[in-house]
Amino acid sequence: MNNFNKDIIIGLIFIAGIWSFISGQFIISTVLFATAAIYSNIVMRVKLKS
Repeated sequence: MNNFNKDIIIGLIFIAGIWSFISGQFIISTVLFATAAIYSNIVMRVKLKS
């Protein structure tokens, strides 16, 4: 998977988190925000090592 696809996935997870937060599903939005943050940190570490 190239970097563009990883950025798309992170963006979609983040937008889903915002949408679920607006809808009032706070537990789901928290999980989605955490997933986006952790995944983006993993992607950044891989970019720095390369």
